[in-house]
Amino acid sequence: MKINVENRILATPLIVFLLAMLGFPALIDIVYSFSEVSFESLRSPRLQGIQNYLTVLNDPEFWAAGWFSLKFGVTTALAECALGLMLAVYLAPLIRKNNWMIAVLIMPMIIAPAMMGLMYRLVLHEFVGSLPHYLYTWFNDSPAFLSRENVFLTVFTIETLQWTPFAFLLFYMAYEAIPGDIREAAAVDGASAWRLLWHIELPLMLPTLIVAFFIRFIDGFRVFDNIFVLTGAGAGGSTTSLSIYIYLSFFRSGDIGKALAASALLFCVTFILLVLLARALRKRRA
Repeated sequence: MKINVENRILATPLIVFLLAMLGFPALIDIVYSFSEVSFESLRSPRLQGIQNYLTVLNDPEFWAAGWFSLKFGVTTALAECALGLMLAVYLAPLIRKNNWMIAVLIMPMIIAPAMMGLMYRLVLHEFVGSLPHYLYTWFNDSPAFLSRENVFLTVFTIETLQWTPFAFLLFYMAYEAIPGDIREAAAVDGASAWRLLWHIELPLMLPTLIVAFFIRFIDGFRVFDNIFVLTGAGAGGSTTSLSIYIYLSFFRSGDIGKALAASALLFCVTFILLVLLARALRKRRA
């Protein structure tokens, strides 16, 4: 009982800080999401119930943005986890001898996403980009990387290349944390390298695999900066994620209530995903 009281006392400053820094702005956003408000009426919003939420839910662009975010989040998370796992397992013997390789492999994730988007915007631009220029020079043809037909594959590839090192780092640490005596016992029993990986190492790494997938999915689901810098909303809204949808509603349309209602829905979806992750990990421990 005494320990619980001490823990609560020690946690009080953190709780007060979070309430002050996050609680008040969140409360204001919730009030605005139920109000008719614009930049001219920020100090005098007029409550109108759930009208903003109904407007968002009846907006086809919202559902298109949601579908893009879902598809982008799932595909990038799967690709990054698959590539990161392969790199972690394949390169583990080399990294044990050359630790400096980790610094080289994680360099892409050090670059700010907005800078990554700007860099690829310059490289892939149809008229001034270096890659289309050389493709035209060598093959007399070049795909339009940022066209409506190819843009999803382009942003998917860029996101995967930048954030696969994150998954690789988590998986490598989990792979190296497996006790060596387990591998030695399996080798004595005659287990092949594939059976060792499939039946022993992967099950032991499963909690890390689940956490990495959910982290990358949530990050991909709420993607904004690199895609917005690279393509904006895309041709015909082809790269409009939920975050970009909220940004456009807030700053370009000036419909603050609608934007905050959409952000509240995005928060609820993210919160539900985190709850599911916590339950999956709890079941795994049980």
